Amino acid sequence: MKKDKLKYWFMVESAVVLLTIGVYFFKTPNNFATGGVSGLSLLLSKVFPVLTQAEYMAAINVLLLVVGVMILGKECSGMTIFCSLQFSALNWLLEKLIPMDRPFTDEPLLELVYAMFLSGIASAMLFDCNASSGGTDIIALILKKYSTMNIGRALMITDMIIVLSNFFINGIPAGLYSLLGLFMKTFLIDNIIESLNMCKAFTIVTTRPDEISRYIMDELHHGVTMYEAEGGYTHGAKSMLLTVCRRADAFKLRKYAKQVDPDSFMIVTNSSEIIGRGFIEE
Repeated sequence: MKKDKLKYWFMVESAVVLLTIGVYFFKTPNNFATGGVSGLSLLLSKVFPVLTQAEYMAAINVLLLVVGVMILGKECSGMTIFCSLQFSALNWLLEKLIPMDRPFTDEPLLELVYAMFLSGIASAMLFDCNASSGGTDIIALILKKYSTMNIGRALMITDMIIVLSNFFINGIPAGLYSLLGLFMKTFLIDNIIESLNMCKAFTIVTTRPDEISRYIMDELHHGVTMYEAEGGYTHGAKSMLLTVCRRADAFKLRKYAKQVDPDSFMIVTNSSEIIGRGFIEE
């Protein structure tokens, strides 16, 4: 339990740091407003420069969190509050310690790739930990609660308004890059979440089921389902084993099964959504 808790907090903290790096070092200097509170804060700091982007970000996040707690209650979780405030604080700290007067390079497309890659990984890691950086996620949850709109569409609408505004505030090039970044983020987060949860589903046809099933349960600590089968050509008696394991254990199982039964037949498929004990509990 302690190891799992440490892993969980490491994932959360790493995600917040990666998100901060992607926003502060790559999005902000290039005027990439791809949505979210960071994009809205960037636009406000350009139109009303009385506050910096980080200060606008902190103010908006606090306001949205207060509204979210009042309207959503438990749906606005403590982890969302924690990550949102930490994200704002890190951006403010970097503004004081490492001012960014201009982009790292003269290649905006390269910097857009890094911006979306880092923030996409971070967002996927937070979602995988049942957390988020708050911001427009809270707006989307409120829209979902009081309308028939689904959360994905609500997020897309709020982000699209911010991106389209960037055309008028920072010019057509910044607007086009922001629009491209928004589409990149949409596809990237889904793919990264699937990759984080990727498991290997095994169907093993064998004449040595006891040894292989014992290895799965005792060494890999996973469950296994076994049932009798019959070869279609030879009509010989066989057993079929069904199990699912993490990618790190998949190679071990393949190697062991072939050592115990060289004639075993295995079907290995990728799956990113396994519901049950040891995986996703519902």
